[in-house]
Amino acid sequence: MTSILNSSAPPVRSVVLGSTSAYRRELLERLRIPFVVSAPGVDETPQPGEAPQALARRLALAKARAVAALHPDAVVIGSDQVADLAGQPLGKPGEHVHAVAQLRQMRGQTVIFQTALAVVCLATGFEEVDVAEVHVVFRDLSDEAIEAYLLAEKPYDCAGSAKSEGLGIALLESIDNDDPTALIGLPLIRTARLLRKAGVKLL
Repeated sequence: MTSILNSSAPPVRSVVLGSTSAYRRELLERLRIPFVVSAPGVDETPQPGEAPQALARRLALAKARAVAALHPDAVVIGSDQVADLAGQPLGKPGEHVHAVAQLRQMRGQTVIFQTALAVVCLATGFEEVDVAEVHVVFRDLSDEAIEAYLLAEKPYDCAGSAKSEGLGIALLESIDNDDPTALIGLPLIRTARLLRKAGVKLL
């Protein structure tokens, strides 16, 4: 009896998000594809003289590669975001005093949030990196406004201390970008594009 199954059909690959960020997990859920989460365990220390976009690209790819080594048959997503203030990288503040310093630096300034995305599949040799730039103009914030915002939002795990999907939107004059979810931490237009290129079926 001849089998009617197409043995040459490409395998359906699982998707792994190489991030423990709740923000990125919630964003990826919008694409309505099954995925699992795996911590990349990558050192995020900038290299001497490293430009913000280069830092974001390097870390996104390092995260994707680290998780792909554990899941070689899967399509792995890595991402990283760095706030770029006149070429100076601003990462996650971690604590209140650092968040205050960041927001004081950024008030009245234009900050470019560099959100890098990497998709890697070791089984197929697929590897690609893209970056979404978001140009954000901050209001000329008073110290009182900064303190009130930080006490209310506590955005100490957000690059540049700006949680735009929450009260942080009140800090801003304008946002200019071509991928609306990039500022939150995962540019979904680019993510969908790279996943399709990697062979993941969407819709």
